[in-house]
Amino acid sequence: MEWTTLAATGLGALIGVGSTLLADRARRRRDAAARDHQERKDIYVTCLTKYRLAYESMYPAAGAHSGRDTLNAAVREAFRASGCDEVRESALICAPQELSDVLEDVYATLRELQDILAAAEPPLDSPEFHEHRLRHGQAVWAARAAMRRDLDRQV
Repeated sequence: MEWTTLAATGLGALIGVGSTLLADRARRRRDAAARDHQERKDIYVTCLTKYRLAYESMYPAAGAHSGRDTLNAAVREAFRASGCDEVRESALICAPQELSDVLEDVYATLRELQDILAAAEPPLDSPEFHEHRLRHGQAVWAARAAMRRDLDRQV
């Protein structure tokens, strides 16, 4: 057997193994990026959903109780039971700083609504309450836009 045949076979094997390793590395990176993208998307959706559920639980609790102590306790319990504190922490850990700031704005407006609903001041049918509700809605829309930008950038 000639040494050129042996060398060519060895070189072919090295090229084959090298290209396979390179392709595997690229696939692992792509899979990790796709997994990270999906995890962020799931966290963002869960976060906004929990924030919405918190409001949707607090509002009827505020309308169902008339005593100041029971009203306050019912609204605060509805907020706690929604799970938005837990998902907020997950989102703040995983999200980039720009998005964390936007999520904190949404959370702040939600806590503001919680305080208003717990105190029944201003009344739920007042323009002042609707202004607070609108501010919360605008913060949610800003968060959605920031989430879309983040998810588009990650693809």
